[in-house]
Amino acid sequence: MTTIAQRKITVVGAGYVGMSAAQKCAEKNLAAEVVLIDILDGRAKGIALDLNQAAAIEGYTTRVTGTSDAKDTHGSDLFIVTAGLPRKPGMSRSDLLGTNGKIITQVADYVRNGSPDAFVIVVTNPLDTMVHLMRVKTGFPAKRVIGMAGVLDSARFSWFIAEKTGANVRDVDAMVLGAHGDEMVPMPRYCTVNGVELGALVDKASIDAMADRTRKGGAEIVALLKTGSAFYAPASASVAMAASILNDEKRLLPCACLLNGQYGFEGMYMGVPAILGKDGVEKVVELPLDTEARIGMQKCAGAIQKDLGALRDLGLL
Repeated sequence: MTTIAQRKITVVGAGYVGMSAAQKCAEKNLAAEVVLIDILDGRAKGIALDLNQAAAIEGYTTRVTGTSDAKDTHGSDLFIVTAGLPRKPGMSRSDLLGTNGKIITQVADYVRNGSPDAFVIVVTNPLDTMVHLMRVKTGFPAKRVIGMAGVLDSARFSWFIAEKTGANVRDVDAMVLGAHGDEMVPMPRYCTVNGVELGALVDKASIDAMADRTRKGGAEIVALLKTGSAFYAPASASVAMAASILNDEKRLLPCACLLNGQYGFEGMYMGVPAILGKDGVEKVVELPLDTEARIGMQKCAGAIQKDLGALRDLGLL
């Protein structure tokens, strides 16, 4: 594992998620250099210059480089891939499949060629399908190619729980499994407020309402913004995963991992709890599931398989 002084992180895509992720990486001093790459050269360079000028105020030493040249990403220790079209009102994550699949394929080429030992955290939607495609196109070990989903979805669930119970959100621990989409599986039985089970604090109808709002959390923000989608929380989630890997924090975080028999699925990326450390995904944790959760996971698997089939029909997989 490289030291902070040697580390290089690349954030792919200078949209709102990417620029926010670059900012958070810099402010946390996760690396000596953060490269922000985008097809719009001026945008990436402008954001980088702005972030570098903020360094004296915020007190970070990370240098941000803006570029449109893939060669500037070479030698990166970790990539956070946010590039792709965002959702518009009325769109599902799967509606983005073809366009974003082509983008992921292009990114995978320069990741593989220029940074063969890198970790890759995929944020691009439809998440579970795009991280599967990234792993296939890079040929990297699955433990080094991970999808950001569960951290975000669990954070949304945590906020709704804090709002409902009146508790401090820092005391809330929530867990969401499955696909990053309407089929995701919030896990109330594994949600606590400072160790107190959620069911002891609110009734089942309230829990079900919060779980449903969590499933629709991204769409709710898309509808409110009109022209864009969530970016602060997705950026925070991806950087939390990056920090756990680069700093060997061994955090147990729900993220999209390649399953090989766990939870009864084979050769498929899906959101599950995993310990992230210096080797990437160091362990997938299997939780006991009740019947409702098992059915939910099966529905997720069906939706993911449908998207994977569509990628194959498009000749991308």
